[in-house]
Amino acid sequence: MEQLTDLKAILHSKRANIYYLEKCRVMQKDGRVLYLTEANSQRSAENQYWNIPIANTTCLLLGTGTSITQAAMRMLASAGVLVGFSGGGGTPLLMATEIEWLVPQSEYRPTEYLQGWMQFWFDDDKRLQAAKQFQYQRIEFLKRIWGKDRDLKGEGFDCESSAIQSALQNCSNKIHAADRVVRLLQAEAELTKRLYRFAANTTGYGDFTREREAVDSANGFLNHGNYLAYGLAATTLWVLGIPHGFAVMHGKTRRGALVFDIADLIKDAIVLPWAFICAKEKATEQEFRQQCLQAFTDHKALDFMFNQVKQVALKMDWDEQNSTGFISDKSAPPESPKGHQA
Repeated sequence: MEQLTDLKAILHSKRANIYYLEKCRVMQKDGRVLYLTEANSQRSAENQYWNIPIANTTCLLLGTGTSITQAAMRMLASAGVLVGFSGGGGTPLLMATEIEWLVPQSEYRPTEYLQGWMQFWFDDDKRLQAAKQFQYQRIEFLKRIWGKDRDLKGEGFDCESSAIQSALQNCSNKIHAADRVVRLLQAEAELTKRLYRFAANTTGYGDFTREREAVDSANGFLNHGNYLAYGLAATTLWVLGIPHGFAVMHGKTRRGALVFDIADLIKDAIVLPWAFICAKEKATEQEFRQQCLQAFTDHKALDFMFNQVKQVALKMDWDEQNSTGFISDKSAPPESPKGHQA
């Protein structure tokens, strides 16, 4: 039987899997984590077991009708997999009203990132610079993804579009001029609204209003995709040892606010366009989820999140940023001690 110590260490930034499960039981069997689906009399008289490759998994969402055993949680924790309980379709996350996860307990996570974060976090001006850095990189990531993804280009999502170039340039100018976080939030909201309008027009979706409680397919896919991004962001922060409450933009009074800051790095570039494309194609939630997860992997979204958080924590030159406001992209140390299954 495979022992817990036999798990091969895979850095979280290189992991490929996010799972959403419903109407099943998650358990440990023969040294593996499995989920059990009830027998369907029309298909099979036997229950079905399916393996979860925990060493290559970042987070696990348990939806309606699920249960999990203590032994399975112990193995998931040993592999550093975050677990969250959610409603149907992956939203909303039910652990709390904020974005919080059941996180593994480990005393071996690095401390230098939290120490670096604390060196600037209590200074309002430096925290504003960090928030600007994330917003600049959010724009750059969108430009890069929409500039090279052939599938997105084929659907009309091209960063060379005059409407997109205008929106991004206008947002970049407002980021540069912002003297308070509230100005950054206004610039972010304006850009997102313009991207929603562009996506709706490009896909022929029609009138669109972003409402998290709405039942139309685009809003539903946006909710679902955003929670997947929150899972990646929560994983990034847990591995680097930075508590979710030390936000730079979304408010210091919400315990999970930093998760929102980090998830925003990739949401507009990946989740937003695919939500509208899949809505146009009348895709199922599972098809949309698989498309999002594949895009996260293809574009190394988790790698990007790790690099940005590391750079802000350790590499930020508060006195000598270059003219664009970007941090120079230097190599960062690994996110976990060598040889340890973080």
